[in-house]
Amino acid sequence: MNDTAKPKIWVPGDWNAFFGFGTNILVNLLTLTALLRFVLKMPDKLVFETILPATGMMMCLSTAYYAWLAYRLAKKTGRTDVCALPSGISVPHMFIVVFVIMLPIATKYHDPIEGWEAGLTWVFIQSFVLMAGGFIAPIIRRITPRAALLGTLAGVSVTFISMNPGIQMFMTPVIGLTCFAIILLSWFGGVKYKGIPAGLIAIAVGTAIAWGSNLFGLNFGGLSVGGVHDAFSNFGFRVPLPVLGHTFGGFKHLAVILVTAIPFGIYDLVEAMDNVESAAVAGDSFPTTRVLTADGVVSLIGCMFGNPFINAVYIGHPGWKAMGGRIGYSAATGIMVILLCWFGTISLMLALIPSVAILPILLYIGMLIGSQAFQETPKAHAPAIVLALVPHIANWTVNAINGALAAVGTFAVTPAIVASMKDQGVLYAGLTTLGGGSILAGLILGAIGVCIIDRNFPKAAGFALAGAILTFFGFMHGSGIGIGESPQVACSYLIVAGILFGCAKFATAPAPAPESLEHSAGIGMPELEVE
Repeated sequence: MNDTAKPKIWVPGDWNAFFGFGTNILVNLLTLTALLRFVLKMPDKLVFETILPATGMMMCLSTAYYAWLAYRLAKKTGRTDVCALPSGISVPHMFIVVFVIMLPIATKYHDPIEGWEAGLTWVFIQSFVLMAGGFIAPIIRRITPRAALLGTLAGVSVTFISMNPGIQMFMTPVIGLTCFAIILLSWFGGVKYKGIPAGLIAIAVGTAIAWGSNLFGLNFGGLSVGGVHDAFSNFGFRVPLPVLGHTFGGFKHLAVILVTAIPFGIYDLVEAMDNVESAAVAGDSFPTTRVLTADGVVSLIGCMFGNPFINAVYIGHPGWKAMGGRIGYSAATGIMVILLCWFGTISLMLALIPSVAILPILLYIGMLIGSQAFQETPKAHAPAIVLALVPHIANWTVNAINGALAAVGTFAVTPAIVASMKDQGVLYAGLTTLGGGSILAGLILGAIGVCIIDRNFPKAAGFALAGAILTFFGFMHGSGIGIGESPQVACSYLIVAGILFGCAKFATAPAPAPESLEHSAGIGMPELEVE
């Protein structure tokens, strides 16, 4: 150990990590900006003068802090191979807050500002969950099956992350499918593009096709010289300013926000712990409590200045370390983000790049998150993961139906409309009940499924009882938080809990053999006997 040696801030390998990680961050910034402008329809003034400057500040604080942690570890140990933790906007939660929180509220009130305020409050609540996470994360992680946590996240990835990008890709397939193939060939097929990141190659090819199509009057990407000219109006130096009124203004939507903020705050805790553990395996042990607290603090600061996205430690530390990254790459990325966000550079990039060239990246992310639920859990738990998907599919369908009705001027779904839809085979009432609070509904149903598969009937009964309580107070299978929101569904969960407690007390079954746990359909499972 050498307490006096000063570690090098920058080494040659930091260039490789900087360009790799910086490209990752750039693609994420382009993606979130496209979501804000083209999905949420937020005004450019809000996006480029408030949200992006706040996002840049938050990410700069995050990357600088993790560079400092790495510097301290290197100085304490005397090692020269310490690599800083990568961090930035949490990509899964970027889509969750957009599609599950901000978009429904913005659509309901016909005001993107309402959606933005709800997003700020969502981050505000999650920040405190993260800050308290150092104490409760191990407990949550111990009692909740991983298949349930990943399964409900997979539900969001399949519906709200993957569906819309997939649909829009096929609306402009010349660009969408071409870019998608480039990404899949690299990120799944192992094809290398001479060291150039696949995301950049896909965006460059999509951009070339879009501008080239204009020469033939096809205008595939919707780009124009006039749009580029207008983008220059967003140039200028802008620093973030506090927006406390907007942050606390979203509390009027607390019933909707709590349903997702708390469970996904918990998921953030587990994910951060996993990523810190991954860094430790690679040789760099960082204090988990400090990491979780830092994510919470910088996210809180960001939302106070207008950023509706949560900060998170990224997976991939071993990869950046193997590439030669040490301390400097993290701090340099933070500086790059400031330059992009505070000077309006992102606006010009989006005027030059067609959004459909970015959409394949979103579909890829949805594929990755969805598949993770099956890849990182026992095969025997696969049926429970599928069960966790079902409420999300119902919720997505309800939103699609509501959107179609709104398009023809119908914003109130009356009993007569519900009855008419039922006559046509569209069970709207059942969809709204099943899909209400889909994040928690998927988690509870998935957890019950996992525990039954594992023959852990007392724990399954406990989750069923939790489902009854959450349903009774409207956190799931309901349209809002209250008392007795869905009493029939809550009573049904109580009955299920009673059955499971009965099985735990009166049923006997031999423990499943390890081989049988590999069968995803439960083939070969010992039969249950009731005494």
